[in-house]
Amino acid sequence: MRIALASDAWAPQTNGVVTTLKATADTLMAQGYEVRVISPQGLRSIACPSYPEIRLAVAPGAHVARQLQALRPHAIHVATEGPVGLAVRGYCRAHGLPFTTSYHTRYPEYLRARWPLPLAASYAWLRHFHGAAARTFVSSASLESQLAQRGFAHLHRWRRGVDLRRFRNLAPHPELAGLPRPIIACVGRLAVEKNLHAFLGLPLPGSKVMIGDGPQRAALARRYPQAFFTGYRFGDELASLLAGADVLAFPSLTDTFGLVMIEALACGVPVAAFPVPGPIDVIEQGVTGVLHTDLAIAITSALGLDRAVCARRAAAFSWEAATAQFLAGLAPIPRALRATLAVRRSSAMIAPVVARRQTSDAGDV
Repeated sequence: MRIALASDAWAPQTNGVVTTLKATADTLMAQGYEVRVISPQGLRSIACPSYPEIRLAVAPGAHVARQLQALRPHAIHVATEGPVGLAVRGYCRAHGLPFTTSYHTRYPEYLRARWPLPLAASYAWLRHFHGAAARTFVSSASLESQLAQRGFAHLHRWRRGVDLRRFRNLAPHPELAGLPRPIIACVGRLAVEKNLHAFLGLPLPGSKVMIGDGPQRAALARRYPQAFFTGYRFGDELASLLAGADVLAFPSLTDTFGLVMIEALACGVPVAAFPVPGPIDVIEQGVTGVLHTDLAIAITSALGLDRAVCARRAAAFSWEAATAQFLAGLAPIPRALRATLAVRRSSAMIAPVVARRQTSDAGDV
């Protein structure tokens, strides 16, 4: 089975969308599927406003058509609502091809945090975008309920996973040596929508460790000099930093899931968060974390939780189970429609974009 996966978010970006898509592509390939990722890589692009590290493809329509015609996919999934996602959606609509989409990011809330754009207008556009799909994948029950209330239809659950071979009980990273305990880690993009002031402004004992980077890093470092900013960390280094923490603070109010929470749990680290969608779908109250409207109370209470229990509960979040849900939601393209696509499959067209099992980094293309 050949699957086309269209995403405006891809390497070298670092975020939950990229992590999810790479892990899904890698799991699919391990199961024998052929996956082609259609992304901005190799295309002319511009910086996304307020997110300069995110590149937006310029006029990707012709590229998208060539890739789909070369692959003749059995199913097409559009992961993001940017230029690449729009181009694939447009191609499918023009040729009568069924496709699916996924809702990864609360763009209405993210946009409102920067500019005075009405939520109703943003959600109306997103309903239009996703309304053409056979199904729209969502990561949690609470997100499914919220989107249904806003008029989204044909929603399909696609949960997330964690790499249990990487995120596990590890020795603390040497950079944490000497930091006063407890160590409260916070992982992710340092951006306005992550509600980081709600954590950094708390008068807590111990050390606050900020793992990640983003447009707010310089301003946050100036305002909160007592916090330790590590910048982006990846792979085993990220896992050892997480494993060395006593609690993960997750102050975001707008994430659709929050992959870092299950990564922390897999390392045996309990989570403190607000009782909002994302955390309420992942955390077992008083078992793997504490949800409270006062984040300081959540953090203090989470310190007493059993790390071994956290790690055991994380084992339920496998990428194999998540990928099975992904496959179950796809909309197969009928053979007759596939036959209308060009049959050209030259190696020159395929080599740069087909995700291959032998890549050195899981899921990279």
